[in-house]
Amino acid sequence: MKTPQKRRVSLAKSKLQSNTTFRMNILFFAIFLLFSMLILRLGYLQIVKGEDYARAIARTEEVAVNTSVPRGRIFDSAGRLQVDNEPVNSITYTKMQTTKSSEMMEVAKELAKLIEKDTKKVTLRDKQDFYIQLNTESATEKVTAEERAAIEAEDATQKEKQQKLDALIREKITDEELDSLTDEQLEVLAIYREMSSGYALSPQIIKGEGVTDEEFAVVSERLTDPKLEGVNTITDWKRVKMTDLTILGSTTTPDQGIPANRLDYYLSRDYSRNDRVGTSFLEQQYEDVLQGQKSIVKNVTDGRGRVIETETVDEGEPGKDLVLTIDSELQYELEQIVEEKLLALKAGPNSQLVKDAYLVMMDPRNGEVLSMVGKRVGEDEDGKRIVSDYAFGTFTAAHEMGSTVKGATLLTGYAQDAVEIGEVHIDEPLKFAGTKQKNSIFNTTPFNRIPLNDIMALERSSNVYMFKIALEIANRQYQYNSPLSVAPESFNLMRNSFAQFGLGAETGIDLPNEGTGYPGGTYPGPKLLDLAIGQFDTYTPMQLAQYISTIANDGYRMQPHVVKEIRQASPDGETLGPIETIIEPKIMNRINNTQEEIDRVKEGMRNVYIGSSGSARAQFSDTPYTAAGKTGTAEAYFFERGHELHGTLNVNIAHVGFAPYEDPEIAYAVVIPYVTTDPTKVPRTNNEIARAAADKYFELKEQRSEDEANEIKPPFSGTRLD
Repeated sequence: MKTPQKRRVSLAKSKLQSNTTFRMNILFFAIFLLFSMLILRLGYLQIVKGEDYARAIARTEEVAVNTSVPRGRIFDSAGRLQVDNEPVNSITYTKMQTTKSSEMMEVAKELAKLIEKDTKKVTLRDKQDFYIQLNTESATEKVTAEERAAIEAEDATQKEKQQKLDALIREKITDEELDSLTDEQLEVLAIYREMSSGYALSPQIIKGEGVTDEEFAVVSERLTDPKLEGVNTITDWKRVKMTDLTILGSTTTPDQGIPANRLDYYLSRDYSRNDRVGTSFLEQQYEDVLQGQKSIVKNVTDGRGRVIETETVDEGEPGKDLVLTIDSELQYELEQIVEEKLLALKAGPNSQLVKDAYLVMMDPRNGEVLSMVGKRVGEDEDGKRIVSDYAFGTFTAAHEMGSTVKGATLLTGYAQDAVEIGEVHIDEPLKFAGTKQKNSIFNTTPFNRIPLNDIMALERSSNVYMFKIALEIANRQYQYNSPLSVAPESFNLMRNSFAQFGLGAETGIDLPNEGTGYPGGTYPGPKLLDLAIGQFDTYTPMQLAQYISTIANDGYRMQPHVVKEIRQASPDGETLGPIETIIEPKIMNRINNTQEEIDRVKEGMRNVYIGSSGSARAQFSDTPYTAAGKTGTAEAYFFERGHELHGTLNVNIAHVGFAPYEDPEIAYAVVIPYVTTDPTKVPRTNNEIARAAADKYFELKEQRSEDEANEIKPPFSGTRLD
């Protein structure tokens, strides 16, 4: 018989077991409900939403593709079009990320039936790879088992071994086998190589210029054909120059793309490999402005790399337009003057080495380059003389400029207390030990003494006056037939002073690859005297123009520039777009001279034109406007290895000037190197060009009409349209 205590324990255990069973049943029921809900949810997602989610999962990548926009145009100062974009029909191909080579080859074969493709760009490597692709089995069998084993035995990566094996296969393909490729196959290859050279999802131009209307129409009709998947027809554009002026520069074509030596630079700036870029002069200098902002198209691809949706992220904008400081009508007229004079010189005596002539005209007040003319005479295939544009020589080619630089020498003398205003020096032939007599052209008789002040020294172009300034700067006294030793510091002092005018220094012109000329060194001592008269260091015509502009502008050296404004693209094609940037005048420095000293040099240059002994009196004494300037001749030796006249003594001629004298608005420099091989018979063509150029400027100034400044005008054709 159980005791009451045992019965209580037994009841408690029964109750506990009953509670545990109940709780377990609730737990199992809850788990059943949760699993049921999960199964229902999975079923819903798979059955009801499965297709939507599958489509969403398939959208694996969004790829942004930059699309080219029209390049900015270039206009002259009067709004005349100089460089334009001409629309052209083009055929493109866009490969997908998963496109196979074999698929591209099939498209190329189909496209070759519809268009003609030039095969000139097909390389030997292209032919070899194509032959292997067409004859894979027979080509690979050309490599023996022993050769394969030797390559496999090398200590190299598998990739390097495969590359060596492929190279060996190509080597074993004979010329006869390559010659077996038909013209049709080569055309397919030419198309295929263009297809494979582009990026995935980036349109690659297969044929640009030369697409006929028939080709464009036939391909356009079959754009939905699966056999032409990726092919498209578009309206592209090409760069067209309206003038032969070289400084406008050039651009690459889509075929050329980015030059190899600038590839990393442009790719880092979101360019594509086949983008057009400026390769010279203005097109290169203002690439960032002219290129424009590409439109950005986002391609949404599926899991197989196919584009399923296209969205324009940024419409982009065309390149900005450039308005130049150059007046193309003035440029044309001055080119005619220089060309005519150059041909006349070449037809004259002692002209074996005459080749180039230069003329630069600028506004000394603001640095605007009004015209820059460079002409080079040569011969065509038939031996007929032709003249080509060589305008870039105005800022790259350097020559001895002779007496034109004497204004800088005199102002350097003033600044260094080597000469005073009005100071008189005796012009007399000088003789130093070990050198020939050094004298002025007008005074060659030994011991003949002619007193001259500073103004007379410029008017008569006294070499000796400048020699004595240089001797004073070097702290040396002249003694007949004594040696002349000069410290290098004296050369440096004069060159540093000349650099204030732009001589021997960068002018700062907004064109690439500017030349600065060549300093002749610091030895021997008498060469300091040659430096003082422009017969030692070399300078460019642009430097010479900046130098005379600095004097005309009361000592302020302005930075020359050929771009006047940057404008937004034209909204209607008839008027220029809104101004975005005006190129403001930039003062580079002021020379270390007083206004009185500068005016003194101006007065001497005025006498060069109107004085009784002025070297340009014959050409400038009767101008209807006031002007001043300086002529220059420099003996120079012609150096060109292998040329029959290598080492021949020649004469360069130059001229600088400005007008009007009281308030200069133009400054000009003329340079004709190697004008004659006879130093006793020097033509005055430099003065003639300078006079004709100044006349033409003021003549056109009187004729200019008050046209709407923002109106786009056609290029100047040589005949005035107003």
